[in-house]
Amino acid sequence: MSATTEKAPKSSTYSSPGEYEGSTTTRKDGTVQDRKDMWRVGREQELNRNFRLLSVVGFSAVLMCTWEAVLFGASYGLTDGGKAGMIYTYLGAVIGFSFVILSMAEMASMAPTSGGQYHWVSEFAPPSKQRFLSYLTGWVCVLGWHTGIAGCCYTVANMLVGLLAINYPDSYVYQPWHVTLIVIAAALGALLFNTLFAQKLSFIEGIILIVHCFGFFGILIPLWVLSPTAPASEVFGSFEDNGSWGNMGLACLVGLTGPIYALIGPDSAVHMSEEIRDASRVLPVSMVSTLILNGTTGFIMIITFAFCLGDIEEVMASQTGFAFIQVFWNATGSTRAATGMTVVIMIMQFCAAISNVATTSRQIYAFARDQGLPFAGFFSKIHPTLKVPLNALGVSMVIVTLLSLINIGSAVAFNAIMSLGTAALLSSYLISISCVRLRRWRGDYLPPARWSLGRATPFIDTVSILVLVLILTFSFFPLTNHPDAADMNWSIVIFSGVVLLAVGYYMLYAKHQYRGPVTRVRAE
Repeated sequence: MSATTEKAPKSSTYSSPGEYEGSTTTRKDGTVQDRKDMWRVGREQELNRNFRLLSVVGFSAVLMCTWEAVLFGASYGLTDGGKAGMIYTYLGAVIGFSFVILSMAEMASMAPTSGGQYHWVSEFAPPSKQRFLSYLTGWVCVLGWHTGIAGCCYTVANMLVGLLAINYPDSYVYQPWHVTLIVIAAALGALLFNTLFAQKLSFIEGIILIVHCFGFFGILIPLWVLSPTAPASEVFGSFEDNGSWGNMGLACLVGLTGPIYALIGPDSAVHMSEEIRDASRVLPVSMVSTLILNGTTGFIMIITFAFCLGDIEEVMASQTGFAFIQVFWNATGSTRAATGMTVVIMIMQFCAAISNVATTSRQIYAFARDQGLPFAGFFSKIHPTLKVPLNALGVSMVIVTLLSLINIGSAVAFNAIMSLGTAALLSSYLISISCVRLRRWRGDYLPPARWSLGRATPFIDTVSILVLVLILTFSFFPLTNHPDAADMNWSIVIFSGVVLLAVGYYMLYAKHQYRGPVTRVRAE
């Protein structure tokens, strides 16, 4: 075992691996393997293990909302790449991001804990760097998931406003505070789901997965039947550089932001791992299953959308604010039909917000119990009746509410914060996978994984790192070349500011309190 690994405190529930033998499966403690995994990371089981494979797949698949996200994120690909660029960029993103998900799935099998990336960095980083890198990773994860909640609710709000625009064109007048109120209402609804129905969340996620699949066909079939289609040569051979980058390859790389937004979040289920039965096996299988399900449906949807798109300039200038709503309207010729199809996507985005809230609260709970956040004792408490981190859920609601108020003053600033979430999560993936790759290169000890990539692991990890460096770089690019202040991507400024704030807090205070979860990890 690594020299950074110390004996866990005596307060841990299990004092020796032998205590697992002959144990039975319980709702709270899970399987024998779950108890072994919790013993190894030196943690007590506080949450109920209600999730099974189907419900975990539903949780992560709906959170990612890939086929839905390729529709409302189509503006990136249409601006930088056109119809063909949008399709090929998505295909490249799925292939490249598959390596990332495979790498993270194996790490999840090694250490299935709610801490996720910051735990992996703490356990696998070089001893001299583990505290600082783990702490920084925890902060960017907390940042990324909070902007994820706000992003989901913001999309719901804008779609509702878009529907009001086509249903009441003569009477509805848009005001920024309308969106803010809807964001707060959607976030509050997601919070209530995660408290009142906390112990039924696994069942609800399974039902939502079915809606996710049927909704896919509910959108796809009307488009196939009713919409006029473009010739295949136009769809697969029509590249456009509407962002004025002067190079089609560069334009398509900038357009990567759209498909990556649709694929981001494979670590969501990781933060629920202490609520998953047989987590070290179910968790990686669910991550790969989600990749296959969402990657395939997203690819089919984006090709369908490209065939049914029509004139790019017309749909991009739609009064609804979303090209896909205009495409629905053009295809069906009916405001009611376009509204119904859009409502399906709104519902799925609200369900994604539910999963985002659950993920974020578990991330806060885990990071706080390792003394990574201010008021750690408050945020790491589990409600004795609801069996959820209620205080962590509450602070997430407060943060999202404060973020939504920014939209009243400046939609540009709010959009910059939304794009920040992608960069934050990508950086956490990059740090954690790099630490594992360095450990393998040095030949240091790694815990066994029940789900392993075998001899292909070093190659897959290396490709993952290269893919993440490329994607992270272009996530900070603006949508168009030579942008003015309104079109500039300010996420790099905000991301740097948050990182500097975290570093400052670490140097002044946290380095004296934060030791990282590696100090609790036990040798098997």
